[in-house]
Amino acid sequence: MSESPNTPQPFRAAHHPHEGDPVFDLHVGGKMGIASTPLTGKEDLSLAYTPGVALVCEAIAADPAMTQHYTWVPNTVAVVTDGTAVLGLGDIGPAAAMPVMEGKAVLFKQFGGVDGVPICLDTTDTDEIIETVARMAPSFGGINLEDISAPRCFEIEDRLKERLDIPVFHDDQHGTAVVALAALQNALKLTGREHATTRVVISGAGAAGVAIAKILIEAGIEDIAVTDRKGVVHSGRDDLTPVKKALAEITADRCGRAGTLAEALEGADVYLGVSGGTIPEEDVARMAPEAIIFAMANPTPEVHPDIAHKYARIVATGRSDFPNQINNVLAFPGIFRGALDVHATAITEGMKLAAATALAELVGDDLREDYVIPGPFDPRVPGAVSSAVAEAARRDGVARR
Repeated sequence: MSESPNTPQPFRAAHHPHEGDPVFDLHVGGKMGIASTPLTGKEDLSLAYTPGVALVCEAIAADPAMTQHYTWVPNTVAVVTDGTAVLGLGDIGPAAAMPVMEGKAVLFKQFGGVDGVPICLDTTDTDEIIETVARMAPSFGGINLEDISAPRCFEIEDRLKERLDIPVFHDDQHGTAVVALAALQNALKLTGREHATTRVVISGAGAAGVAIAKILIEAGIEDIAVTDRKGVVHSGRDDLTPVKKALAEITADRCGRAGTLAEALEGADVYLGVSGGTIPEEDVARMAPEAIIFAMANPTPEVHPDIAHKYARIVATGRSDFPNQINNVLAFPGIFRGALDVHATAITEGMKLAAATALAELVGDDLREDYVIPGPFDPRVPGAVSSAVAEAARRDGVARR
């Protein structure tokens, strides 16, 4: 049967400037759309919209908790950016950030069954971002902050967490930290190291570096030095931002670390790179025997795996073309799935630790140098992470069901 001339047709872009390039071809018209409840006739229309919808509106007005049953809210997350720290591209603005936010939404759906809505804000003002997200919050079950530059990202997340009663999660910080911890737990096990006596150097004191340091401390690792362009972040420096000052107090100050990155690497067991740039081979050679190197900058790791393997027993990167990929997609879909399933009011440190432990345990008896973390397409990952997060939410008292 031929289609009616009034039948809506899918969006199809005209010929585009990069036609024939598979990357651009995949992005034609965007990577996502809206799927709606089918309406097959007048009766369906009267139920989905007027007059039937009025009954649902009245029920929600009388009891706002009904939103959790009769709208998309409990399964929908806002993926929010201002475009100031997109991938390794930096401050490219909200319009250019949209393909990444769409991609994030696609990953939410593919790996967690969570509906993500990409939102790119045309402001970099901290107060404006907070106010805008807070005013949108009734439409969503959670807020995933994405690609917002440090140090503003810390304040934006903290203030939104105080203001809202739904999960707020800055994935550049916490997703990276969860996956890095999971891989590190297995790497420490494989090399026979104990958390309390392991020396860790983190290069990069931005969003990911701060979050990794904090989650490692929660996991019982005590000797941590975080470095920026001027060396180890410690309280003896007079150029620290408030965020770095607080970071120094819980890391280098506790273990008496100072000096340059090269000096910090002397005898270090673990290097975690979230900074970009290149670490000279002679500095890598300073590390302890059977070292662990996670060089996570994309697309160019701080230490190329060919160099890292000369000095390290275990090597991981952020890339998919090398073993042991530290990929946030292992964490955020399952974390939000678990949080949404129990209508959590927040994502706690306990929930993040539970996610990391669940990921690490999936490796099990298959643990080896080139397999310390599951792959992104391991079908066990979303269920294991979401179940662990939901259980932790109940344990931490933030679950509403």
